[in-house]
Parts: sequence; C-alpha cells; structure tokens
Amino acid sequence: MPEGDILRRVALRLSQVLVDQTITYCLFRWPSLAGADLTGQTVERVDAYGKHLLMRLDSGLTFRSHLRMDGAWLVEKAVDGSPASGSRAERWTARAVLANQSWVVIGQRLGMADLLRSRDLERLTGRLGPDVMAEDFDPDQAAGRVAAQGDRGIGTTLLDQTVVAGIGTIYMAESLFEWRVRPDRPANRVPDLPGLLAYARRLLWRSVNARTPTATGLTGRGQTSLAHGREHQPCRRCSTPIAVMRVGVPPLDRPAFYCPTCQPS
Repeated sequence: MPEGDILRRVALRLSQVLVDQTITYCLFRWPSLAGADLTGQTVERVDAYGKHLLMRLDSGLTFRSHLRMDGAWLVEKAVDGSPASGSRAERWTARAVLANQSWVVIGQRLGMADLLRSRDLERLTGRLGPDVMAEDFDPDQAAGRVAAQGDRGIGTTLLDQTVVAGIGTIYMAESLFEWRVRPDRPANRVPDLPGLLAYARRLLWRSVNARTPTATGLTGRGQTSLAHGREHQPCRRCSTPIAVMRVGVPPLDRPAFYCPTCQPS
C-alpha cells in the first residue's frame, strides 16, 4: 500500500497541474459519486493527510481519495479541456477523471473516493493519528500515543493509522532496522520513541525529494531498502539473512522484515 511519501509525491504533482485552474471536465465511476459534477469549480489546494489525498475546491467541497493497494493518479495533456481520444481516462479502471484546459488527471483503481465539505475534514483527520509528514508534527506528542499502546507490538502500532498516520510496511521496517528493534517488541519498551518517529519522518521526506521513491536515498535496483522486501538476502550490516514476521491481526496482518541478529529483541 502506498505510504506517506507516495501520497506527498502525488499531491505535489497534482498541485502543479490543478491548483488555481478551473475544472472543465469531470467524470466519476464511483457509486456514491454518481451524478456529481465539479465542472466550473476551481482547485484551491491539493495535499495529503497520512494516506489520504485531499483536493480542496473553491465551492467549499473537498474530493478525498485513497489509493489502497493498487491505486494511482496519472497526468496527461488535455485537448480543448477534455481527455484526448485513446486516453487512459477511457479505461474501465479510471474511477475519477478531472480536466482543465491544459491537463487531465486520472484516478486509476482508487480504493476510496468521496466528496465532503471542507469544514468537515476534521471528522476525517480526527479519527487518524498525527500525520508524520505534517509541518507541525510533534514527535514527543506522537511518541506518547505510541507508548500508550502498551505491550502491543511496535510494528503493529506504527501501521495503525489511528495512532500515527502515514507510515506503512516499508518505513516501519526501515525505521525499526535502524533502531535495532524487532517489530514485535512492545511499543512501550522501545527506546527513544520520539527519535524513532522523527527518523521515520526524515526517511519519508527524503523519498519525496528523491528522483524516485527510496527508503535509503539510493535509487539503483535492489538498493532502495535495507530490510523491507529482502527476505533471505544478507543483512547489509551483519550478513545474517533477513527474516520476515507477520504483525497485526489476521486477515489484516502485514509483513515486517527484520534482521534476527541486528534486531534481537
């Protein structure tokens, strides 16, 4: 599932082509949005909170989408304010299509899409933990929320968007690898939780600013992670084969990659 870095990259790209532009074409292939038409409205801002993409409009509405596992936002050139013939907007997987005079944005395989009043956004964000990538993110305050999870595993806790929003399996594994902590260690027994969360934030923002997404700063094949996705491959610190455990409660459990030697407990 895309994590906070991907959502920020998407928000930045859509901001470049949508902000201060008037929507000239609108198509939703989503049951709850049947009949909704944003034509004539101006996009004021595109940003992200955790794993949610928020497109704010001058009408006082916000279009919220979530990529889930397979979603993506694509950008194409518009033709007279509409998608060109043969555009990816014509594919059945296109759940939302918006255009202005110059650009078309296409939400492919979106996992969630709805319209809500911008003044009601707090109802959404209030159910989530603090956004680890937000400008006002407070590692100490967020660490208190993590520690309050008690003996719940730190891997499971970091993936819980109601505790801290924006961290997924990649940055959970990479941060815990750096901290030399197993994913199943109780959350309240992890040393320097504020430092851990600040480190995860730095990794995510470094990925946003890199040429392509990366948890290490490197972009070469096989170099973008230290632990995640490297099961049976040698640890880059000690050469022990990387292992994987499941964290969370089935059927929503997720893989957590770690080094048995560097992360003994």
